[in-house]
Amino acid sequence: MTRDEYDFVIVGGGSAGCVLANRLSADPSASVLVLEAGRPDSWWDVYIHMPAAFSFPIGSKRYDWRYASEPEPYMQGRRVTHARGKVLGGSSSINGMIFQRGNALDFEKWAADPGLEHWDYAHCLPYFKRMETCVEGADEYRGGEGPLVVERGSASNPLFAAFLEAVQQAGYALTEDVNGQRQEGFARFDRNVHRARRLSAARAYLHPVRKRPNLEVTCRALVTRVLFEGTRAVGIEFAKAGGFERVRAREVILCGGAINSPQLLQLSGVGSREQLESVGVGVVHELPGVGENLQDHLEVYVQHECTKAISVAPALKWRNRPWVGFRWLFFRDGPGATNHFEAGGFVRSNEEVPYPNLMFHFLPLAIRYDGTQPAGDHGYQVHVGPMNSDVRGSVKITSANAHVPPALQFNYLSTEQDRREWLEAIACARDILAQAAFAEYDAGEISPGPDVQTDEEILDWVGRDAETALHPSCSCRMGVDELAVVDPGTLRVHGLEGLRIVDASVMPYVTNANIYAPVMMIAEKAADLILGATPLAPERVDFYRHTLTETNVVA
Repeated sequence: MTRDEYDFVIVGGGSAGCVLANRLSADPSASVLVLEAGRPDSWWDVYIHMPAAFSFPIGSKRYDWRYASEPEPYMQGRRVTHARGKVLGGSSSINGMIFQRGNALDFEKWAADPGLEHWDYAHCLPYFKRMETCVEGADEYRGGEGPLVVERGSASNPLFAAFLEAVQQAGYALTEDVNGQRQEGFARFDRNVHRARRLSAARAYLHPVRKRPNLEVTCRALVTRVLFEGTRAVGIEFAKAGGFERVRAREVILCGGAINSPQLLQLSGVGSREQLESVGVGVVHELPGVGENLQDHLEVYVQHECTKAISVAPALKWRNRPWVGFRWLFFRDGPGATNHFEAGGFVRSNEEVPYPNLMFHFLPLAIRYDGTQPAGDHGYQVHVGPMNSDVRGSVKITSANAHVPPALQFNYLSTEQDRREWLEAIACARDILAQAAFAEYDAGEISPGPDVQTDEEILDWVGRDAETALHPSCSCRMGVDELAVVDPGTLRVHGLEGLRIVDASVMPYVTNANIYAPVMMIAEKAADLILGATPLAPERVDFYRHTLTETNVVA
């Protein structure tokens, strides 16, 4: 580091941190330091940059924090593993690269909470547009000049065609763009893949501005606590190369995500008094909502064996991997050039929900996220799970040592609503995969298998087999009530000065989709709040709402 004090210290070089580093350092008079606990995202690291290789970093201590939940009481006491990026770019450097904003009504739900009026869809849409360049073309819903290039999957494998035909046979509609006017339905998916390479937040936002003289980025620096003078944050302490260093800041901005941000607050003495004192941390400011309200998406894979040799399974065989890598490296094509999650959709599991509560991803392969358990030579699967569960969990430190992971309790399957929607989700997935469009390919269900039929058997299988969809959020939610952690108008931590949070933890409710795009939007909007810039004007456009007569209304 070249100085002892900065205008802005950004804790975490992940998705939100990279956006803020770019936008805040655009002012040449503002000094910005980014501290990332993980490794750099080196240009030669094929596991990061090859889209199809994303299963390799997941579970690797080189790239992944490798968190695990506490024993989940409704999932046979399992500890559910939870991958989080430990590398520049954060989880955007190891995720599945699916780019989804969520439903417009997600943000209407946010805005219905007191104090969140400016987080409705009309106020969020211009920031979604500012961050992206949509290769399919800009319009009133999509951006065309942003740093993040978004490309749509080709879905050229014949199994994708079968899937999109099957959903229609099952009674569901297609939609042109799940990130546009209508999310509900099925379509080819957008991906943060550009020119056959992963376009992480670091590659889109950070690397293009790394040479700015007022921007510094330090990797392998674990922030251990925020430093306070009274109730004002004045800097941070971090561990690097076996020692501890301190740096002062005019503002400290936490961008560690829904696990690390509440953990760091608690380590710094901000949280529930009883919980902090139980682990020997002195209380700087009592804020009982820190680490509460944790939300996530759980999912399962409904897998079928395929009768024809048309899946992408051969690309996984060791003898074929050199050729896959060669084609990707020199021709930017082939199985290595895609994340393979090229189509899917959103549906309502029952008529009581106002907008989709189930998300589907289709994959022309039967395999798990970490690359294990391929089902035979050829297969296909849908990933499915409820999106708007009423389950809530927590993040709590168990030690004053920053190197000790916090206790994560998600409480999956703990509510009647969640269990009911899981039964509906499996029924929906099975119905789609049983349609005539799959008849020539279907060699039978592998998972959960035909012997799993009753409600009890299905929920038992979900409890044994489900994985997190890796969307932790909402653990430092914005709001104005006594359990809110940050102010919705400034993203400052309630009761403290000089400290803000900008990441998925500030969401009041998890969005009905993957969370990467909403996190980037929050960071874009936060940059204007932090700089005191005039906010982008709200854009009030038509968006789809389901009614009994299937009509569209004006937002």
